[in-house]
Amino acid sequence: MALATLSAHPHRPIKASISERAATSPAFSSPSHLPMRKIPGDYGLPLIGPIQDRFSYFYTQGRDDFFRSRVKLHKSTVFRVNVPPGPFIAPDPRVIALLDAASFPVLFDTSLVEKRDLFTGTFAPSPALTGGYRVLSYLDPAEPLHAPLKKLLFFLLSSRRQAVIPEFRRTFTALFDSLDAALAADGKADFGGANDRACFDFLCRAFFDRDPAQTPLGLDGPKLIVKWVLVQLGPLLTVGLPSFIEDLLLHSFRLPPALVKKDYDRLAEFFKEAAAPVLDEAEGMGISRDEAVHNILFATCFNGFGGMKILFPGILKWLGRAGGTVHGRLAEEVRGAVAGIGGGEVTMRAMEAMPLVKSVVYEALRMEPPVPLQYGRAKRDMVVESHDAAYEVRAGELLFGYQPFATKDPRVFERAEEFVADRFVGERGEELLKYVVWSNGPETEAATMGNKQCAGKDFVVLVARLLVVELFLRYDSLDIEVGTSALGSSVKLTSLKRATF
Repeated sequence: MALATLSAHPHRPIKASISERAATSPAFSSPSHLPMRKIPGDYGLPLIGPIQDRFSYFYTQGRDDFFRSRVKLHKSTVFRVNVPPGPFIAPDPRVIALLDAASFPVLFDTSLVEKRDLFTGTFAPSPALTGGYRVLSYLDPAEPLHAPLKKLLFFLLSSRRQAVIPEFRRTFTALFDSLDAALAADGKADFGGANDRACFDFLCRAFFDRDPAQTPLGLDGPKLIVKWVLVQLGPLLTVGLPSFIEDLLLHSFRLPPALVKKDYDRLAEFFKEAAAPVLDEAEGMGISRDEAVHNILFATCFNGFGGMKILFPGILKWLGRAGGTVHGRLAEEVRGAVAGIGGGEVTMRAMEAMPLVKSVVYEALRMEPPVPLQYGRAKRDMVVESHDAAYEVRAGELLFGYQPFATKDPRVFERAEEFVADRFVGERGEELLKYVVWSNGPETEAATMGNKQCAGKDFVVLVARLLVVELFLRYDSLDIEVGTSALGSSVKLTSLKRATF
């Protein structure tokens, strides 16, 4: 039995547990003595049921209402349902949904669930999109290449760590200069395109000491990556086309890798040259140079760039909505720490004296995790517990979690649906960090070669904090307009008030 005790509201302790039973066991039982309940829900008729659920998920209800309505219908946060894409891309769309903070953690326990080819859920994009290799994100920790490939990413992250802060400041100073100019000229500035350019430039400069504009890749990197990512994730996205056309083009049949082969080859050529020292290290670890190139490309472009493309506009969205009082507190904290502790410079020591900045980043990650869907296939028969009941899960069944429901669980978080800037400040706030699981694991735990937690977990939090620091060193406040896009939020800045103190 694996038992985890979760503390939430001080007056409402919560226990979450997973009880293992051998497949031959005639009975299941709850280790916490919760009532056993049959998992509610069904999958409908073959072919028809999955397609109906797909239309509800994307079009007639939308993702949040799709799950919320079924929680209400079944009076349970654990239930059976079909998830996209279904026919004719995914042969088996059936999952057991886990939509609360108590049941969700089973998805991180690789002693209980297998992660092989589950990064994108019930289907896996063609390896032709990643140079013919199954890259690290699709490997289970038990597979022989998982540990050396993750070790390689740890090396990549650490080898030029001293360059991260100066390169971020250099790149994002230019970003904000361009936004100021756009605001002065047009009265609005689109954050998305400028952010894409800055994120890719920063990653290349920080990790590989390369300015992509000075290479054959030129300024094309971000648009090549976005096309490549959309071909991989198209079955899970909406892009604003009429529903029947979009469903046929994106959700019913795979887009051919040939659509982006030339684009991908250009990216691969860039990384073969730029990442040469890291590729040398890979060979010493027993990883072929070619396989290492495609894993480094995926980690930098899909995981790194893709994550920042979604997270950074999300942070601006929540900050813009937080209002002037929060802006003032952040400006005072940032400027005071940089002047007093950093001697006028942004340093790690100065940033550690900015608890509100850190809390804002964690709260943004809680509200909108960049990777909202997690999956794991049960390795054995077991019992999974929600807050209120225990459920039998059979070996081979696919478990699915929609993370925003777990990280906005009202049994754990007060005002769970609200952005509370200082939620994670102080001792009580830090206690809640174990429920921030955007990295495929609790924020209080570390990524290792033996788990599936994001190798760049600490790096992502660092650069998100740097974004907030740069913003409030330079400006007193911001105003925004928010829309939607295929990948995250679309943010336009309508005002940036320059610093007055």
